[in-house]
Amino acid sequence: MKNILITGVSSGIGYATAKQFLDNGFLVFGSVRKEKDALALKEKLGDNFHPLLFDVVDEVAIKKAVTEVENILGDASLDCLVNNAGVSVNGPLAYIPIDEFSNQLDINVLGVLRVTQAFLPLLGFDNNRPKGRIINISSGSGRVVRPFMAPYSASKYAVEALSDGFRRELSDFGIEVSVIEPGPIKSQIWNKAKADAENQVNKYKNTPYEKIYDHMDDMVESMEGIALDASEVSNLIYGIYHGKKKKTRYLVAPKKWLFWLAINVFSDKFLDKMFQKQFKKLVEEK
Repeated sequence: MKNILITGVSSGIGYATAKQFLDNGFLVFGSVRKEKDALALKEKLGDNFHPLLFDVVDEVAIKKAVTEVENILGDASLDCLVNNAGVSVNGPLAYIPIDEFSNQLDINVLGVLRVTQAFLPLLGFDNNRPKGRIINISSGSGRVVRPFMAPYSASKYAVEALSDGFRRELSDFGIEVSVIEPGPIKSQIWNKAKADAENQVNKYKNTPYEKIYDHMDDMVESMEGIALDASEVSNLIYGIYHGKKKKTRYLVAPKKWLFWLAINVFSDKFLDKMFQKQFKKLVEEK
């Protein structure tokens, strides 16, 4: 039986990917942070789903999970690792608390590094096990920075760099690395984003960005409205695993052509004016 490890399987891309691989006969290891989520998912997803209880910032828990997976696999390899777990911390760079920014990087960047380093031996790095594959979930925001999303974008830009570095350093060991850059995807993250927008109204009151944050929930709702189903990403992950997709990075987004132009064609000055116009319109419409 083939097997895969996916971090952050409670909802969204992680859950959709776990479900797809389970439906196709895989043994799926999935990380969650809460025991109640582990129990609920185990009951829901069945015998071939094995929850792993760890936070990507907890090295001790990650190492314990490595031992757990190794005991189950025996001499077999981990066929695929999907680094999906992450959070979104946003706010104006002039005021974002340093500890919040640091937490964003700790989870989204160092979390990928911790998990990948820990599981590399089970992926066949520098040993005789069959070679596995790594798929990192980055973001379209890892290529283009929207105003007030710079903390999240910074973390995803770093994931892009980690992915390139690992790909080039692991190629001689037969371990392939791909990166996926989703745009807005349907997930519970939108409920959290709307709650955060409400909290930030008070947080950034009496700053030059007060009017923008008074209407930030409208911006969040507009992005949620165009969000793609998580299956768009899980289908891609399944195709990459089976070698049907051979590029090093993939953009998955609504209005993909516009994202592509923003990444590859539009100048910085053009994007500056475009975003400025968007947020000016957001405030003036109210």
